[in-house]
Amino acid sequence: MLKFVQIERDMPQKRDASVRKEDFNEIYAEYAAAKAEEQASRCSQCGVPYCQSHCPLHNNIPDWLRLTATGRLEEAYEVSQATNTFPEICGRICPQDRLCEGNCVIEQSGHGTVTIGSVEKYITDTAWENGWVKPAAPLAERSESVGIIGAGPGGLAAADMLRKAGVQVTIYDRYDRAGGLLMYGIPSFKLEKDVVERRNKLLADGGVTFKLNCTVGEDISFEDIRAKHDAVIIATGVYKSRDLSMPGSGAEGIVKAIDFLTASNKKSFGDAVEAFDNGDLNAAGKKVVVIGGGDTAMDCVRTSIRQGATSVKCLYRRDRANMPGSQRETQNAEEEGVVFEWLSAPKGFTEEGGKVAGVMVQKMRLGQPDASGRQAPEVIEGADYVEEADLVIKALGFEPEDLPTLWDQPELPVTRWGTIKAAFKTGATELEGVYAVGDIVRGASLVVWAIKDGRDCAEAILEKFNSKAAVAAE
Repeated sequence: MLKFVQIERDMPQKRDASVRKEDFNEIYAEYAAAKAEEQASRCSQCGVPYCQSHCPLHNNIPDWLRLTATGRLEEAYEVSQATNTFPEICGRICPQDRLCEGNCVIEQSGHGTVTIGSVEKYITDTAWENGWVKPAAPLAERSESVGIIGAGPGGLAAADMLRKAGVQVTIYDRYDRAGGLLMYGIPSFKLEKDVVERRNKLLADGGVTFKLNCTVGEDISFEDIRAKHDAVIIATGVYKSRDLSMPGSGAEGIVKAIDFLTASNKKSFGDAVEAFDNGDLNAAGKKVVVIGGGDTAMDCVRTSIRQGATSVKCLYRRDRANMPGSQRETQNAEEEGVVFEWLSAPKGFTEEGGKVAGVMVQKMRLGQPDASGRQAPEVIEGADYVEEADLVIKALGFEPEDLPTLWDQPELPVTRWGTIKAAFKTGATELEGVYAVGDIVRGASLVVWAIKDGRDCAEAILEKFNSKAAVAAE
């Protein structure tokens, strides 16, 4: 260990932009064993590991880096999966530059961070290849049953923990495949779908029951789910797109990011997608403008490039330093030909024959900090211009759906933002036996936080089940 003074940071080889933008395959190659050991050996084994404290799951990062550096990969996998249900997924899509790697001590001293995410991905991919990843095999089956609404990362993480303890688990999801945004919201060049599918199969092989194409409030009522199970976890995520209300916003060719990404991912499965085939949700041959600066916006611009757009521009109202998305993803997008228009915000749309023809852009400057501490953008008068566009994608973030109304549950407690009120750590709501985890509680957030919430909630439910069993046995 401690080889960071002799060995430089070295990421897995990244495919050339001119090649990778022609397909939807992941852009990074896998580490070879020797390279993974070498990079893991750069860890300084801090007494107070900031990488671990800044990981939402508090993964034992120095421990599995040390085990990898010494060739003890199966042990490294065991340590990694002890705190993370989906380490190979987090290794691919977590914004490590903002979390673990961004707080690596040796980076602060100028030596370049340890490539934590790439090593994490390598460890678990190796575990799958060697058959070390096994389905749940509880020592004893329990009589308790839990229903989980939503097959995204939070719901799947809770299901995994509960099933390993022997609890009977049923997951209800509106889509035809489990995975939520892992399956339909994140492009394959960041997360190839067989990675998600093999996890879904592992859960099913371990005894988790999936009820797909099942919309709560239509195909089954929330009350029916509560009646069937001893506890219910709401893990629906947030899917309602924030919108723009400005001149021309109803023109044809202005679409939501989630619709655009879902159509692209469905097409990759070979599904029939009419809105893609007729060009409505297809960037091929079009001048594309994406509005937004988060990770979803990055997914949209890079997907547009791969679909064959003639040009792709991203409008963001603040500067590069203040954008919420991953800087690594921004760099990847620029390498692939995306043009970023910083300090630019839409004020309306031009149209021809009912179809969008351009975005009316107003230039901005950063003024005084707002309530969150970020500098508030201010309009520069007289600097407006029109950006030509055949397709405009709104990547403005997501809001929760009105679950109390959709599910006919007026007593379901929600905040003024529409998220479900749930206890910190446990996810318990004011309704007996009803819990909530992930984005439906936090608002739009990271996959790793949803995993954390799902695991914490599962532990709380198991503790409650055990307490009831102990009382009954007295």
